[in-house]
This record gives sequence, structure tokens and C-alpha cells, in this order.
Amino acid sequence: MPNDLRLRKPDAASGGWGSLESVAGILGREGNAASTALLLPKQNKHEGFQCVSCAWAKPNPPHLMEFCENGAKATAWDLTSNRVAADFFAAHTVRELEALSDYELEQAGRLTAPMRWDAATDRYVPAGWAEAFAAIGTALRAFDPREVVFYASGRASNEAAFMWQLMARMYGSNNLPDSSNMCHESTSVALPAAIGVPVGTTTLDDFEHTGCILIIGQNTAVNSPRMLHQLDDAAARGVPIIILNPLREHGMERFTNPQNPVQMLATGSHRLAAQFHQVLPGGDLAALAGLCRLLLDWDAAGERVVDHDFIAAHTHGFPDFARAMRALDWAEIERRAGLSRAVLERVARAYVRAGSAMGIYGMGLTQHRAGVENIRMLVNLLLMRGNIGKPGGGICPVRGHSNVQGQRAVWITEKPELAPLDRFSELFGFEPPREKGMDVVEAAGGVIQGRVKAVLQLGGNLVRSLPERGLLEPAWRRLPLTVMITTKLNRSHLVHGQAAWLLPCLSRIELDRQASGVQVVSVEDSTMGIHPSHGQREPASPDLRSEPAIIAGIAKALLPPNPRVDWDAWVGDYRLVRGAIAASRPDWYADYDSRMRRQGGFVRHNPARQRQWQTPTGRANFLALESLDADADMHLGTAGTLRLMTVRSNDQFNTTIYGFNDRFRGIDGSRDVVMLNQGDMDRLGLRTGQVVALETVADDGVPRVVEGLQVVPFDLPPGCAAGYYPELNPLLPLWHHATESHVPAAKSIPVRLRA
Repeated sequence: MPNDLRLRKPDAASGGWGSLESVAGILGREGNAASTALLLPKQNKHEGFQCVSCAWAKPNPPHLMEFCENGAKATAWDLTSNRVAADFFAAHTVRELEALSDYELEQAGRLTAPMRWDAATDRYVPAGWAEAFAAIGTALRAFDPREVVFYASGRASNEAAFMWQLMARMYGSNNLPDSSNMCHESTSVALPAAIGVPVGTTTLDDFEHTGCILIIGQNTAVNSPRMLHQLDDAAARGVPIIILNPLREHGMERFTNPQNPVQMLATGSHRLAAQFHQVLPGGDLAALAGLCRLLLDWDAAGERVVDHDFIAAHTHGFPDFARAMRALDWAEIERRAGLSRAVLERVARAYVRAGSAMGIYGMGLTQHRAGVENIRMLVNLLLMRGNIGKPGGGICPVRGHSNVQGQRAVWITEKPELAPLDRFSELFGFEPPREKGMDVVEAAGGVIQGRVKAVLQLGGNLVRSLPERGLLEPAWRRLPLTVMITTKLNRSHLVHGQAAWLLPCLSRIELDRQASGVQVVSVEDSTMGIHPSHGQREPASPDLRSEPAIIAGIAKALLPPNPRVDWDAWVGDYRLVRGAIAASRPDWYADYDSRMRRQGGFVRHNPARQRQWQTPTGRANFLALESLDADADMHLGTAGTLRLMTVRSNDQFNTTIYGFNDRFRGIDGSRDVVMLNQGDMDRLGLRTGQVVALETVADDGVPRVVEGLQVVPFDLPPGCAAGYYPELNPLLPLWHHATESHVPAAKSIPVRLRA
């Protein structure tokens, strides 16, 4: 509520005592504090369990405590002592539960048994597993498979994800959107055309050899805090860390290592960022183009800052790219970037002084109309100095959810050309569908238009995370069928279809006992490292089933028997699933099970690291941009319009809210806020704490308004605004997305204030 808002001085550094206090707080709140605390040393360890939060790389050997603040919160959240059983639903109608906040819903605890929605009472009522599988299978057989969506959250293991996509394709659907569609699909589109792979090229070893680190649109302190260890070591060696980000994020500038007693007790925090420049939301493309232009100008003046030998041996398209960059107008670059030429020269000088450099980025680059162009321009900058396939150099997209990259690599994709369909046909004796399926944006549009008849979610909270909430929620309620495989209650369970099922699953941290014994699953990190994950804790309920077991139950009820796919055997021994994955793509996954079990796991082959370019030209490609203005039709820069970017707090992971203490920004007690530049507040006559509404500026006739937001002054560029995701998703039009990848453009939404 607005009256709960409290503003204070932000924490000056990430890590430190604030991190320890935050972890202690959630351990106490979730229960099982002592036993969960004792389990944390096994997090992200080869013999332990892989974090269910972010996908950052796991060092080998690991740190003594290889977990971060948010990872500890995710573990405590999974291992909560709170339970949601049949009596909880008996006491509350679904309509009554809708009055609860997202935090209160998930805080209610772990689901304990399968449930179905009863229309007569508006309650979820107990159901047996056999009943659930039979009803879901019967309903799905009545639909055209092209009308059914199989969504996958990034928490699912490789084994579960492989089974999920195989079931969907055997049914006849390529509608396999996933959480990558909402974040790094821009990466998956941009990088193959540029360097021949859809993933980054760096490893943790590169941090030890790099001479410069560029971090663009990625709030490491909140979204991947374990990376702070690598950044801390690099800064101590004098490596310049240069940050381009619209918001002045204190947690990115300074760090106190909680595992370093000297820092904790004596020296305190120290500086990470050598430079921090506040680019405009949506101005990254212009800033990166300006850096490329500077290198070209300096090289032409005789400084030899461009690696012409590398370019001649390994690249294609450099002359056309150089001509396009030299044609750019500096006034236009400065205006669109929100940075002066002098500032860009400081960045460029640090970059060219380094023998090698890394480009690290997050959704601040991908979630724009020009998301794909942003990444291609960063690749161009790296290629100009041979910084791909060089020790200490490379491009590093920071993935969010713990296995979002892994599940894409076992073919959770709506794009049939990315899956080994011929091999599936040969191995499993069916003809896979060949037409393109729906991505997340297309699936949401299909729901709104009534073309989608059923949505099955392997984890996730689509109703809360998708754009266009005002149109989406009423349409979601008209869906004939929704199925949720989940651990906790969330908003997507309450805004449900006309037939709705809740299928509670084991957490990755829980023991998964099957016919052959306790099972091990696997996940892939941001650097293509594949690691085993061993369950540690007794399940929250004896009625829970593993994700593979639930998928197999649906598959057996839905599909005709297939002698080449023994679902029961796969559930009984996940090694058989890994064998099927390996058979589907031997060059990636040969000897999957045995390699996974080696200390440190194994890394999938990445030819771009060896400067082997699997592109149509056989080389790395310089790709010129068409325009610096991807948002020309979005009223940005017109009078009264602000650029809104949505952000996450220190107390959340995606749509999961752990609390209301955004300590790095000094905002406590409420998430219903809009952060503004103090100069804009003065110009508009606004005061701190004043309640306002935000409305989207668009010409499509759809009203998009969020009311009840309190004004908070913050250090961000004039003409900009920031607020929390997912609370501000109603302001994001479904069509406002990256032009090639369809990633929702949540980092630059044109809005106006209404007092």
C-alpha cells in the first residue's frame, strides 16, 4: 500500500553485512532456518544441488560458499515450511484469493497434491494423479495441436525439458515458447548471424586474462551476484570495469566480499567500476555505434587501433560496416545515446588500451525494439579488435533463469530448424511437425484473439510476466484448458482457463526417488557448462511427483503407444533420458551421463571460441545497422513523454517477490512506485511520495494505465522513468517488441504521467 513506502539512503555497496542480514531474514521467515542454512554450502557444488535462481557459471574448484544472496533466498523459498493443502483451498474461493498480493500467494507455501478447479464452487478441489492425466489427455486430443501452447520456464532440468518438447512434437505442436523468448531471444537471433553460435563465447577463465570489461544493461549486483567474485578479482588487478546503464546502481559500483573476513571487518567496500555512464534507455545502439566510429576515426588517423589482420583472416563485411559508421552524424549519436562524444572517448580509450576485452550484457540490451541490432553492434565493436576467440576476450550474455540456456539446447524452441527433427524421426519413429510454432508474444496474441485453446506451463507465471495484461487476463479466462506444473501458488493459477489443473512437482533440491533409485538431473549455465544436480531434502509432500514423471503421465494419456519411447522406463532411470539426448545430437552430448558426473561437469563445444565460424560466409560477419532510431513510431522525445524502463529489485527473482526491501535503491515497503529524475519532478511540480498514474503513449486505441504509483526521486537521466516488473507490465503493448526476435521491449516504453 502507498502508506507503507519508506525511503532511506541506499546501501553503498553490494555484498557485505547487508547481504548476510537479508539472507538471515528470509531464512527466519520461511522456516526450517537451521536445516536450510546447513544446506547452503552444498549449493552450486558438483556433489550438491544447482541453484534454482540464476544461471551464472560455476567455478571449478568452487568457492567455499558458492551461493549469493539471491540464490540463498531462492533455496529458502523452495524449502519453506509453509504448505498449501486441500484445507487452504476449501477455505478460499479463487476469487477471494485474487485479492492477495503476488508475495502473499507464494508465501502461502508449497502445493502438496494435484488439484482441479471446480466451477460450481470456484474452488480448487483435490484430484488424483490418474484422474488429472486422463482428463488432460482427453481434453488435448479434442484440440488441433497447433492451437495448444507448451510453455517452459527456465527452472526445468534438461531431462524434463527434453521430454516436454518431445511430447509436444509427438502430439503435433511446435508451440514451445519459453522464458528465453522474453529475455535473450535477441541474443539467439543476433549471434548466429554474426559469429555462428547462439550463445556467448566467454568462460570464467577469460576473467583472469582480460584487460577490460564492458558491462552494458546488466545489473550484476541484483541479477547475478556470484559474478561479483570475478569482477572483484579483475578490479583488484587494475582491470577497468566500464558500465553503461541508465540507472545509477550503487550495488554495481562498490562491493564488499562476504567471504573475505578482512573486507567484512576491516577494509569495508572497494570500488568495482572504473567508469559508470548513464546511457538513455534505448540509447545503447547509438553509444556502441559511437565507440565503433571513434575506433575507425583514430585508426584512419594512424593510431592502428583496429586489428586489420584479424579482420582480413576471419571476418566478412567490414568495408560496408565502416562506411555506414563513418556516415553517422555525431550530433545524432550524442542525442540518441544521451552521452557526449567526450564520454564515449573515455570509454573507447580504455577499450583500445586493453590487449583483450569482454562485452557483458543483459536485458538492458535485449529488451528493446533494436534488441538484435544492439547485440550485433556490440559484436562489431569486439570484432574490430579481434576480441572473439581470444583469451580474455569475448561476448558474454548473462542468462537469467537457472536452466533457460540448457532447455533451449535440448530443443525447447518454436523454430523447427533449430531442432534435430530428422534425427527425432529416425530415433523415435514419428514425423515431427515442420511448421514454425508460436513464441511467447505470438502465443499471447493467440490467446487474446481466441486462436489458442490450451496453455500448459512447465513452471512459470505467464499471466504476470507477459505484456498487455489488460487484454490478456480476460482472454486467459476464456481458454478451454490451462495446466500448471508448479511448486507454489501464483497469479497464473487464479487467472485460469475454464478447465484448470494444478500439478505440484518436486523442487530440484528435493530427493527424487524412482524405480532405479535416487535420480540426478542436469542443467547448463551461461557459459555452456553442464552440471549435475543432486536432490538433498525430503519432498514437501509424499503426493508430489517429479517433472519427468508428470510429463510422462500426460504423454501416456495423450499419445498412442510408441515402442521406441518408453515413458515409464525413462521416469524410472533418467540416464535413459540423457542417452536419448546424446543420441539426438552426439557432437554436443556424446557420453552425456559419464561426462556430466566428472568433477566440474562438461562444456558443450562452442566453435566460435576456436574462431571457427559456422555462418553462411564461413566468417564472422560485421553487420551494419539500418537506423539509430528503432522507436521512431513510439513518441519518444515528444513533449510530455517519458522513457520508462522496468527493473527488478534486490528482493525478487523474475515474478517471485521475496520481500519489499530494495536496499540498493533505498526503497522499502512498497513496489508501487515510479522513479524519476529530480529535475523532471521539479519541472512537473511533483513531490516525493505523491501518488500518480502512468499511461502508455500509443496510437492503437488500447488504454494502458497503472494507477496508485508513488513518486520516488532517483539518479537516472532526465526524461526517463523506472518502475518495477511485473507491476508495470500493463503498460507494455504486445506489439512493442524487438523487431526480429519478438522480445518484449520493456526497457523503453513511452509513457506520460497523470497526477
